[in-house]
Amino acid sequence: MKNDTILVTGATGVLGREVLERARRAALPVRALTRRTELPEDPGDTWRTGDLATGAGLDRAFAGVRTVVHCATDVKHPKNDIAAARHLLEAARRVGVAHVVNISIVGVDRIPFPYYRIKLEVERMLADSGLGWTTLRATQFPDLLSSAFSVLSRLPVVLVPSGTHCQPVDQGEVADRLVELARGGPSGRVPDLAGPTVYGSERLARDWLRAAGRRRLVLPVFVPGRIGAGFRSGALTAPDRAVGRRTWEQYLAETVAR
Repeated sequence: MKNDTILVTGATGVLGREVLERARRAALPVRALTRRTELPEDPGDTWRTGDLATGAGLDRAFAGVRTVVHCATDVKHPKNDIAAARHLLEAARRVGVAHVVNISIVGVDRIPFPYYRIKLEVERMLADSGLGWTTLRATQFPDLLSSAFSVLSRLPVVLVPSGTHCQPVDQGEVADRLVELARGGPSGRVPDLAGPTVYGSERLARDWLRAAGRRRLVLPVFVPGRIGAGFRSGALTAPDRAVGRRTWEQYLAETVAR
């Protein structure tokens, strides 16, 4: 009889490590997938070696797993996400995984940004896989926004897309929701998860610079074409799903402020 083990892909990433930690706190049987051959010290025997890019080791890593929470992504080489999803789904079918929970992004179906198109294709692959599935779309994580501003602020002027709004949602709250979904049955596309407040890109940048103690000019830049129009359309936000609690200001005070 299959147990209730949950396996987390991308378990060393911004979101994946939060999912892993919350599953552990809830005393759930959980595994974490890594490509590394030298596994982290782990008295709970959590880590398994497997490579989504090639499919190597996935059957062994997935054996006995009921639910896979798919948080892995390759932002630098997003096309790799297609092969990774294909290998994940093939292995899940072979070993009898009952449920795949996938994290996606609000706006992937409305903004023709290349990375978003790939995330949307992964959603479609999962829906057509024949497996039980759940997809949650979330808005932007504060950690990722902070990383972007850290890079952008290396120059004297911080460039941001004009007319663009974001709705930061705490990645820990997204992780809580993913664990909740993993404990349940396949639910298809579930309601989006967005942070409590919508901000303009200029406001986000200025708030971050102030918290980080950096003096820079913030310059809005018009992004042409369909991608820019998508950004300006409000597609990155979900005001009717502002269910997150931790604010951007709280994040800055607790994480960025000096």
